Amino acid sequence: MADNNARRTYRAQTRGYRVEGNTVRSAAVEPVMVPVRSRQISEQARSNRERSLQMNLGYVIFLAVAAVLSVAICVNYLKLQANYTQLQKTGTSLEVQLSELRLENDAVYNRIISSVNLEHVKDVAMNKLGMVYSSEVQTVTYQETEPDYVRQYQDIPG
Repeated sequence: MADNNARRTYRAQTRGYRVEGNTVRSAAVEPVMVPVRSRQISEQARSNRERSLQMNLGYVIFLAVAAVLSVAICVNYLKLQANYTQLQKTGTSLEVQLSELRLENDAVYNRIISSVNLEHVKDVAMNKLGMVYSSEVQTVTYQETEPDYVRQYQDIPG
């Protein structure tokens, strides 16, 4: 029996680690689990619990309405997202069309500007219409009051 006592090991848990062996100073005493007797449940409480676990008509109607609303919201969201995507595509195509029209407008403007020959206009104005450059006597200078624009309310005195 002395051999059995020598072989007996004790366990102690200190600060998260375990010490085993017969040199442990104080063995940790494990609490004894005492079975707790369950209370007697009345028959009415038991029937209430069973009834609460079953689905009644009101609960089924509530779930059906919630499911229908969820599906309706999801369908509406998908429609709005498809509409948004379509509007984005339309906007992009309109931007492309605008840039093409601007390029075409610039090309027509440059063609018109290049078709006008200023030397020909000067020749027609001087030879056919009799226009001449102004002389020093005809030129009138004035002081600017506002540098941006000039308003002429009456003829300039000669």
